[in-house]
Amino acid sequence: MSTQTLPPDLSAAQFRAALTAFAVALGNDAVSSNEVASYLDPFAPGDASAHAPSAAVLPKDVDGVRAVLAVANRHRVPLWTVSTGRNFAYGGAAPRMRGCVVLDLRRMNRIIEIDETLGYALVEPGVTYYELHRALGTPRRFWLDPPAAGWGSVIGNTLERGYGTTPYGDHAANQCGMEVVLANGDVVRTGMGAMSSSREWQVVKSGFGPSYDGMFMQSNFGVVTKLGIWLMPAPEGYMICRYAFAREDDLERVVDTLRPLRMDGTIQSNAVIESAVRWAAGVSTRKTWFDGDGAMPDDAIDAMARKIGIGRWNLRFCLYGPRALVEARRDIVHARFEPIAGATLFEMPYRDASIEPEGGGDRAQVGIPGLEAFNLLNWRGGSGAHIDFSPMCPPLGRDAVKQVRMVRERAAQFGFDYYGGFTAGERAMHHIFAAIFDRDDAKQSRDAGALIETLIRDAGAAGYGQYRTHLSYMDLAAAQYDFNDHAMMRLSNTIKTALDPNGILSPGKQGIWPREDAGKGR
Repeated sequence: MSTQTLPPDLSAAQFRAALTAFAVALGNDAVSSNEVASYLDPFAPGDASAHAPSAAVLPKDVDGVRAVLAVANRHRVPLWTVSTGRNFAYGGAAPRMRGCVVLDLRRMNRIIEIDETLGYALVEPGVTYYELHRALGTPRRFWLDPPAAGWGSVIGNTLERGYGTTPYGDHAANQCGMEVVLANGDVVRTGMGAMSSSREWQVVKSGFGPSYDGMFMQSNFGVVTKLGIWLMPAPEGYMICRYAFAREDDLERVVDTLRPLRMDGTIQSNAVIESAVRWAAGVSTRKTWFDGDGAMPDDAIDAMARKIGIGRWNLRFCLYGPRALVEARRDIVHARFEPIAGATLFEMPYRDASIEPEGGGDRAQVGIPGLEAFNLLNWRGGSGAHIDFSPMCPPLGRDAVKQVRMVRERAAQFGFDYYGGFTAGERAMHHIFAAIFDRDDAKQSRDAGALIETLIRDAGAAGYGQYRTHLSYMDLAAAQYDFNDHAMMRLSNTIKTALDPNGILSPGKQGIWPREDAGKGR
């Protein structure tokens, strides 16, 4: 970068002194202030420099993390913690507050333990889904649950409450036990890990007394350096299924039919409902079907869906277990969806768990990470990028229709197609909409950001909260949680002040700011 970015309230001389202290603590090779461009948000909806870091430090162990925190406290240097920094569409490795030093944990990449009797792994922040998958070996006795992009950190995705598509798809729910370094350097182990000789750390969540694991998810209260994750026992076999629904107005019946099947466990995995555009973006480009301005019209979407052989809405899920049980589940599911006129079931044959599916996107449903999610970047051409809008949704057809209509109409106003869909759990759905744009087109970038900001306000007014959002909109998303004059944020700020009085850990994350830094960098 041509001009040195500095942390707020630090002079160039003070910052140089801090960098020297970091280098003494970690070694020169673990401190970088000249090569920070790689930490900028690659999908920034506007000026990426608004979230530019000043430097990066890369400790290799817990002692290194503690040393970084000691220097940061002493020199009042704000840090921004990332595991591998691949949280694309939400900001990547860039800090919320311009000038933070990125605390990059990628060098802490040990798989500490895989227990194939109790079915868990204990990992450090730099371990990716690809690496854990390889470590599970073949034949796999246990499966992991990868998110849409498998190159990211197991810890990073879990702490952001990421989701996948196997029965273990709620990553936060399948986490058990953390090691956390607090801002003052104290090292805490949660749950049963609070016992030095514990034999139950990765199998019992609660321990004795209060449970704190959830406090360190989507927060800036500590630095998670180890995390236990439960693994899925490999089933005897599986069957991947897909439904195509011909009409746009089928969505309400699809959701209301799916809900009881997920709640009673007939469909064991998270099910994915995808719009035609979302499906098509994975296998084609927009100009193949429509090369005009504005959002794709309905007739173009209909023609595209017919040509590709998909529906206006498409449902994907996987069934697991012995053949007889899987086929019985399939028959129950088909009997429920058959009354929807034009519903078409596409099923792959039942397969032994040792046989991998050929289809790229389907491999995640059998615990195999991939990068097919990034195919969407080709949709509009140019230098593809996207920023996501991620509200929660009750698993009710009327709510799904309301959210889709709200998002589609707003997206069209800003010139974007509705690329969206739902991941349906047992009692809630994640609605993910991606504003896809050419990052070399300044207007498209600005419009994408303006669209997301407008949608967050629309959703809040309608009673729908975000579960995750881009750096630029964390304050806005947090502000929607306004019960009792924002009592939740007051609680978060109280905890922040108590645990991190100097405000060095990830200021502004999820809208939580140190008291003395409130408003800085926004």
